[in-house]
Amino acid sequence: MTICNIKSIEFTRCKRRKVVADFGGGEITSDAGVLLLNQADQKLRLTQRIASKFDDPRCKGKCDHSMRDMLRQRVYAMALGYEDLNDHITLRKDTALQTAVGRDTALASNSTLCRFENAATEKMCWQISQELVEVFVESHSKSPKKLILDFDCTDDPVHGDQIGRFFHGYYDHYCFLPLYVFCGGQLLAAYLRPSWVDPARGAWAILKLLSDRFRQIWPGVEIIFRADSGFCRHRMFNWCEKNDIGFIVGIAKNNRLLTASSDLIDQAQQQFAFTGERQRVFGEIKYAADTWQYARRVIVKAEHSGKGSNPRFVVTNMTGDCKELYEQLYCARGEAENRIKEQQLDLFADRTSCTGWLANQLRVLLSALAYTLMETIRRLALKGSQLSRACCGTIRLKLLKIGAVVVRNTRRVHLMLSSAYTHQELFVRVAKRLALS
Repeated sequence: MTICNIKSIEFTRCKRRKVVADFGGGEITSDAGVLLLNQADQKLRLTQRIASKFDDPRCKGKCDHSMRDMLRQRVYAMALGYEDLNDHITLRKDTALQTAVGRDTALASNSTLCRFENAATEKMCWQISQELVEVFVESHSKSPKKLILDFDCTDDPVHGDQIGRFFHGYYDHYCFLPLYVFCGGQLLAAYLRPSWVDPARGAWAILKLLSDRFRQIWPGVEIIFRADSGFCRHRMFNWCEKNDIGFIVGIAKNNRLLTASSDLIDQAQQQFAFTGERQRVFGEIKYAADTWQYARRVIVKAEHSGKGSNPRFVVTNMTGDCKELYEQLYCARGEAENRIKEQQLDLFADRTSCTGWLANQLRVLLSALAYTLMETIRRLALKGSQLSRACCGTIRLKLLKIGAVVVRNTRRVHLMLSSAYTHQELFVRVAKRLALS
């Protein structure tokens, strides 16, 4: 029998020693931190609950990979930084990932995972979306007093002929326009949409579903709808007022708003001319667009600096000091934009390259599940640590991408992590907190 030798690669000598490398190290992983993902998943029972609801049309006797295993494999890999299905050609043989998924043999191939994604149905996507909300509900040990729901959309560039692609004039490229909903750092909804739709399309329905569910569990909870000017729709405001939901939403400036707030704008300009420093003057006006039933409270931030005047407007049905509402409540919605960046940049929610629409929606939701696991680690296990506010990419680099030798036999799986790993104490603490919390 022919024996194939692994070719060595030679590098620069070190202290007269010859330096060579090859790929014959055996069962070694660079992703030993995947066990933390599995521990977070086990705590939430996230993939287990979702997969149990999936309809599996395959012949069970001829399937090597269950829906749960394929779901875990795909979600864990995204969290580890593997965005492409082609990565699973070799990743399926990684012992650490196999252990986290719950197998001791090769995982699903890239073609099997491709069939899994392209078999997505509306029911499957709906079930995942429901579980995202239930995970949020279960994360509260007692009834919250207030829930601030951040709605925002972003561009998802596409580079092929995917179903639903359209050219968006504002973003100046072909894209989708997914809608995200966050409450604090926790993701509640990830809804893929074509880019030709109104930015607020679907927001009203999602707000209703969320508010109905939250008030079913917590009847006395205060709910606040917060968004930028893309979601300034009077019918949604009417509905919020009828259903006792607060709102604070940006409104695009126009000539009527500028005229009505001219006194505040002039005041900021005069103060800047006197001091030479940037000035911000807050106030409020009553304003109603032609389509509105009646005038509403609009908070005005009249800002003037060396670059000129920069007034901003926010419509709200909430009471309180104008400056406090603007700076402490409305401006805090910027955190939702950071969370969207994590989805798009760190967890590949924009990897919507499938031909079918539902397959792309499933990919967005798989990224949402990966985010949920990472956020669970950050919220429960990293509280009070140096990574308590770290983004998903940093958490991955510090806690998940760890080199380890894997020894697996009939009695146990032993991962011998690198002795040079710089965050050993933090890793141990995180593992213990996930096990105990």
